[in-house]
Amino acid sequence: MAKTRDASDERERIDHFFSMPAARADKWRELTAIANDWAAGTADRSSVEATLDSLGAIEEFHAFPGRRLTSKLRERLHADAAESFAELARRLSRSVVTRQYKHDAADWRSDEAAAELDQGLVATFETNDGRRPYFEMLLVTPEAAMRNATLIDEMRRLRRPEDAFIYEAVQVASFEDAISAAIINPAIAAVTIYEGFAQRSRHDAPMLRRFLDATGFGASEVPERDRPLALANALKRIRPELDIYLLSDRRVEAVAGDERAAAVRRVLYSVEELLELHLTVMEGIAARFRTPFFDNLKKYAMRPISTFHALPIARGKSVLKSDWIRDMGEFYGLNLLLAESSATTGGLDSLLEPTGNIKQAQEMAARAFGADRVFFVTNGTSTSNKMVHQALVAPGDIVILDRNCHKSHHYGLVLAGGQPLYVEAFPMTEYSMYGAVPLASIKKALFDLKDEGRLDRVKMVDLTNCTFDGHIYNTRRVMDECLAIKPDLIFLWDEAWFGFARFSPFLRARTAMGAAADIESWMRDPKSLEAYERQQAELGKSPSRETLLATRLIPDPRQIRLRVYQTNSTHKSMSALRQGSMVLVKDVDYFTVESQFREAVFTHASTSPNQQLIASLDIARRQMELEGYGLVANAIAIALAIRHEVNSHPLISKYFKVLGAEGMIPAEFRNSGFVDFLEPGVTWVDQVRSMREDEFCLDPTRITLVCGTAGFDGTEFKALLANTYDIQLNKTSRNSVLLQSNINNTRSDIAHLIRVLLEISHGIEARFAQGGQVGRDAFDARVKSLMKDVPDLPNFSHFHQIFRGDAGKLTPEGDMRSAFYGGYDPAACEYVPLNSEECDKRLRDGPEMVSANFVIPYPPGFPIMVPGQVITSETIDFMRKLDVKEIHGYERTKGLKLINPKVVAGKARK
Repeated sequence: MAKTRDASDERERIDHFFSMPAARADKWRELTAIANDWAAGTADRSSVEATLDSLGAIEEFHAFPGRRLTSKLRERLHADAAESFAELARRLSRSVVTRQYKHDAADWRSDEAAAELDQGLVATFETNDGRRPYFEMLLVTPEAAMRNATLIDEMRRLRRPEDAFIYEAVQVASFEDAISAAIINPAIAAVTIYEGFAQRSRHDAPMLRRFLDATGFGASEVPERDRPLALANALKRIRPELDIYLLSDRRVEAVAGDERAAAVRRVLYSVEELLELHLTVMEGIAARFRTPFFDNLKKYAMRPISTFHALPIARGKSVLKSDWIRDMGEFYGLNLLLAESSATTGGLDSLLEPTGNIKQAQEMAARAFGADRVFFVTNGTSTSNKMVHQALVAPGDIVILDRNCHKSHHYGLVLAGGQPLYVEAFPMTEYSMYGAVPLASIKKALFDLKDEGRLDRVKMVDLTNCTFDGHIYNTRRVMDECLAIKPDLIFLWDEAWFGFARFSPFLRARTAMGAAADIESWMRDPKSLEAYERQQAELGKSPSRETLLATRLIPDPRQIRLRVYQTNSTHKSMSALRQGSMVLVKDVDYFTVESQFREAVFTHASTSPNQQLIASLDIARRQMELEGYGLVANAIAIALAIRHEVNSHPLISKYFKVLGAEGMIPAEFRNSGFVDFLEPGVTWVDQVRSMREDEFCLDPTRITLVCGTAGFDGTEFKALLANTYDIQLNKTSRNSVLLQSNINNTRSDIAHLIRVLLEISHGIEARFAQGGQVGRDAFDARVKSLMKDVPDLPNFSHFHQIFRGDAGKLTPEGDMRSAFYGGYDPAACEYVPLNSEECDKRLRDGPEMVSANFVIPYPPGFPIMVPGQVITSETIDFMRKLDVKEIHGYERTKGLKLINPKVVAGKARK
């Protein structure tokens, strides 16, 4: 049930939290509009003042317009200078909305303030010409320093034309205000903390305190001596990319040696010159801005190089001098051609054996994504997954695998010879899709193997996080409980769609690397062993299977071998070119598999990788480290706005709806009681609690739009949007389509989508008016066929006994590799038409039909048949009801490819 809604809940709505930058711009537009009305005599001063006040404390957490310009605005307000107020409000509003203040010094001064600013400073700012990146630095100082602008002005005077970046300072005087500024202002890229600041905000901030309590990012009260390091650690947990500097007038060497100072980039003695701080801040930003491979590639493209290697397109002569393909060069540009090479020397590097700038770029990516090491991959995450399987899985190893994961995992096991033990995700039959795999199913598989004395054969748990449809695992809990059963288990988390989550404080803990970091920290805490021993005492010597399945197991921190691999399709959620992927590694035993990992790279990576792909991975890392926090928050805000507009619109909501957590995740996996992001009464505090506690959560950027209620199947609706309205998407189900917001989307995209959905809804209404009851009946019948007459989703049946090898009685793993390669022999195979009497007879009377290959319909995109699997009526019924064009592995003219029954019988006798 939804909670009762009140005013405080309204202020804390999840979409309000993520849409603060957009809301701020809207407030400035509103102020401009009412200021113009005041100047025209159609509004009074009190309404202008109320609107200005509504901007509230949020403006204190931004450098622009800053205290000086804000005070000038209020002076004009109190002087009843309506036209002057409106003029300044218009200019400030325009600059906030367009972000012109980042490049134009004129936006920083009013007429009265012009003389107050150092003209050398203004000249320095004006030399920026938009090319030097702008950022903001948070200054946390005592209240006395807050009351004057001396410190900020002194820092402005340190600017030099040769500085690579320009920044402005945002000054606050308390722990709570510093947290607020870091959350609200994505432009903050560095933080300088002075000693002596207060704990509590001078503003009424119950919402912030609830956030701190819910997330554990801060404490209700920290002693003043410990406050700077406590703040540094809280800020680092919220935004790990921030450079944090601490200025102390105590023994700085003692502060620097404190274990808690790990979050601080540098400790400075506070009485030293500000120039040292300025240079240190610039150096910190430069360290993140640097893109080793891309920087060298740009230099390479500027050199006059003669090429005698096998790449005619390099340097562009074969294109630019051609009479027939010159338009290619005009379309792609000269730099693309100049930057092409198959060389790995002369300023470039080898992706297969990196020793120079690619190695450095990968190390910087590891820092950015919280891994110990990162490998760039230019063949997509399909290749990344196969690399990990080949490197870590040997023939005969058992891998616990989600049957509905991407096909690359299944093919990876075929190549490696691993035996999949398929575990089933919870079904969402109404929408013809699967969710994620319940932890109880994974634990049961491990306990079954343990009971049969075969736990040592299990090498890996392999899961997709988040799923295509947005189901996010509680990664920390999955790894904790699995490690409690087998402490050296390897985890492969396919986060192809979820790489951006590293840069959201709400989602980070649910990533593989985020959870691994939490487990590492927990293992170092002496309380971890106490918690383990306490649980062991409570469980007793011989706990029952039922007790162990129902208990949230705690691993022994002394036994854990933390081995976590994460694959990211960087191109799917960040600014990388298509096929750009990364493998993230946090493996305490990596040194034992390093040579075989290198072999896997040699096996799967191209010896001629695309230079532009590598450069784009380097650039994507830079962008996410310097502005990823704000970009991801905006992507979430876009998605929540779409959810709100679709589900609340009086006409659109009659025919379309966006599924929330309640529709996508069964209640048994939402112990917090969380219903949906925008359910009345639900706040972002509830969302934080859900993210911490629930077994599964929903990625807010993935939007399942039900179109079956409008009479469209997913494939049909996808084509309509693309062909008629220029809206592109790729994933569909029988009665839904998946919309994804990302760092590329804007509010204009929302407006276009809503206008299109409204137009389609009007079209449905018009057809009703023209077609009468007959048309209505036909529409209702179509909706019923899409929404009610849906096929049951088939579970994995079982491997045929001849492909079970030495498998145990309790567990369903099988030798998929021998079945796969057995299908290479035409004499050992047969074909049976899907819709034939022969197929029905075989299902009814035998002999059993055994698949010789993978059969993967798109959608839903998971294999409904794998090599060696016995085909059941459940699978055949589902396949016959599919209305999709693509079924990979199925030849309609021939039928199902099967292992010949005589071959099966012969092997069975052996």
